[in-house]
Amino acid sequence: MRNHRRVQSLSLLIAFVSVAALLSPPAASAQPPPFSCDPSSPSAKSFPFCEASLPISQRAQDLVSRLTLDEKISQLVSSAPAIPRLGIPAYEWWSESLHGVSNSGRGVRFNGTTQSATSFPQVILTAASFDVDLWYRIGQAIGTEARAVYNSGQATGMTFWAPNINIFRDPRWGRGQETPGEDPVATGNYAVAYVRGVQGDDFQGGGKLRENLQASACCKHLTAYDLDNWKGVNRFVFDARVMAQDMADTFQPPFQRCIQDGKASGIMCSYNHVNGIPNCPDYNLLSNTARRQWSFHGYITSDCDAVAIIYESQGYAKTPEDAVADVLKAGMDVNCGTYLQNHTKSAVEQTKVTVSEIDRALHNLFSVRMRLGLFNGDPKKQPFGNIGPDQVCSQKHQDLALEAARSGIVLLKNKEKRLPLRRSKSTSVAVIGPNANNAWKLLGNYAGPPCKSVTLLQALQSYVKDTRYQPGCDDVVCSSPSIAQAVEVAKAADHVVLIMGLDQTQEREDFDRVDLVLPGRQQEFITTVAQAAKKPVILVLLCGGPVDIRFARDDQNIGSILWVGYPGEAGGMALSEIIFGEHNPGGRLPVTWYPQEFTRVPMTDMRMRPEPSTGYPGRTYRFYKGQSVYEYGYGLSYTEHSYKFTSVTKELFYLNLSPKSQPDEASDASPRYRPVSDLGAEFCKKSKFEVRVEVKNHGDMASKHPVLLFVRHAKPSSGSPMKQLVAFQSVELKGGKTTEVQLALNPCDHLSRADANGVMIIEEGWRFLEVGDQEYPITVMA
Repeated sequence: MRNHRRVQSLSLLIAFVSVAALLSPPAASAQPPPFSCDPSSPSAKSFPFCEASLPISQRAQDLVSRLTLDEKISQLVSSAPAIPRLGIPAYEWWSESLHGVSNSGRGVRFNGTTQSATSFPQVILTAASFDVDLWYRIGQAIGTEARAVYNSGQATGMTFWAPNINIFRDPRWGRGQETPGEDPVATGNYAVAYVRGVQGDDFQGGGKLRENLQASACCKHLTAYDLDNWKGVNRFVFDARVMAQDMADTFQPPFQRCIQDGKASGIMCSYNHVNGIPNCPDYNLLSNTARRQWSFHGYITSDCDAVAIIYESQGYAKTPEDAVADVLKAGMDVNCGTYLQNHTKSAVEQTKVTVSEIDRALHNLFSVRMRLGLFNGDPKKQPFGNIGPDQVCSQKHQDLALEAARSGIVLLKNKEKRLPLRRSKSTSVAVIGPNANNAWKLLGNYAGPPCKSVTLLQALQSYVKDTRYQPGCDDVVCSSPSIAQAVEVAKAADHVVLIMGLDQTQEREDFDRVDLVLPGRQQEFITTVAQAAKKPVILVLLCGGPVDIRFARDDQNIGSILWVGYPGEAGGMALSEIIFGEHNPGGRLPVTWYPQEFTRVPMTDMRMRPEPSTGYPGRTYRFYKGQSVYEYGYGLSYTEHSYKFTSVTKELFYLNLSPKSQPDEASDASPRYRPVSDLGAEFCKKSKFEVRVEVKNHGDMASKHPVLLFVRHAKPSSGSPMKQLVAFQSVELKGGKTTEVQLALNPCDHLSRADANGVMIIEEGWRFLEVGDQEYPITVMA
């Protein structure tokens, strides 16, 4: 269909924007940032909406009341035009900052004083650090650079459509690279840290800026969106059939955390249906759940052209006017695209939409722009006015990008401690592979032009003068590998580093994989070169999603394997530091790595829980009952670490069951339970407890090490997770040193699970706290 093709073209444009960004036009002269309420304008002084001392709700109401119907409608789309008679400039709602300020959207340009921005690792690798403080500092840096670009006159919007906090449910998903992984607790923590950093809040969420925003973050894509284009099923028409149980404890928690704890000022509704209803016209999702239950105060945008496809592709609405009416009545505020601009007036004339429903949307939109300080006069005189271009690509931010890449890289194999290598003038290294000498491949999707461009090959060359290079394959598809040439290079070198994996031609927005193995003849190429090398080789994998590399895991000729995700602009240096022992790897996998056999499971099957009677294995480490290539949380270090529980402040929890909570006689084998909602906020608050764990580094080398705390039910009932991550903390330890980690838990959050109706309950019975190979029992009593 016409519109469907338009959306696909848009997706491809976004997917490859990183390449175009590197070819930016010459710098233009600096322009002042756009703003309203210029104090030099006599009319501005007469408008209450320009009075910064008034409450924002009052100011927004005044502004909306002054607009004509045509002006109101013009503001309901992402590229909102100027309203000259009120001194209101044009505004672009669509900007991107997934892992750095980007020109993927339309709101930011790199054609002036600022021509690049710090490109942090793609989110999946940053998540592997399990370091919430790091996530917050990255958010801070992105928010600072966003404001600096605006202050430089190179942005027409300060609303950034990130983070992507959808659960990485299926390993084939092309956009899994954009997410913090498969666990809802880790994803929720990432969302909160990133949003607080970008928007200018405290790490603890103290709300130091009150209503002010450094930049606006937007949590996407609400909800149950994790399929793009798989075997002819595309995201625009896919109806995700989701059980209430899975919705409650998998898909929705990250969004609830992002809104309630992160205080995100924006959310995006996704293309797909959920149980027959598209997300953008779902009143229960947008108004009841997000706004009322979670107390969301901000704007809701559609994904791009998501309103158009409600009529043109999905057939959910009978007319364009019905589509417009559906989304506005549901609580959506702005349309990425032009559909509301084109059809809202006729919807009003047909009495399908009231002006008051338009006013509600505009109130939300202008309130966010006012929180950004864009209606307070000259931005240079506002709270963030002193952030200039010198803070973009600053040394501090580039150092942070390096820290993030170091912290995320995961050591998957290190047979006989082949790594780290020693630096020596007499050492020679062969660097082989299609991902070795291409800097843009390090960035992942939604990347802007980076501050610097260094390939993995160039970084390794800075460590070893005698470095020989052979691409081996023209690209990662590797259909006609130059095996003989690669073997000759490998034979002549002391060490071989094979840099293989995937890239954006294999996984990206609008493109899911159908296989989990390496593409083309990569496996044959890797195995042959490894067999020819003098010593066991080092295999480096660039990829966002998991790959089945059992062949390499079990190959004696492959000594070490490193997963580097898409490590960003500093990825080459980070990898080199790890290979040559200047940094001890500590990253842990944020997703399960499944075998190729998992591809028998349809990607369209949304169930998280297994169904043994049909052979359905379930999904993610919490429910998957099958063999893994590597488990969630797996990651090696150059040193050994041990754990010991030193204190658990509460080991016994009483639920004080009421008679109505007793199990039915027919199911007397089931554990008794209480709904969390029945226990009350006071019980949950008083029941909080602290777990202290001693961590020791047994080696000589300093380490940065994530400590992951899981809870496992001794006798899990049907539908219970096999185990659940409940807390984590990254610690830095010198060789031979010990430290103590304090982890706070709340039984209402961390000892509960969703029942079949999506109600969170706490069951009686034993639990085990788990860290590494250590367990500690706690008990929930009736």
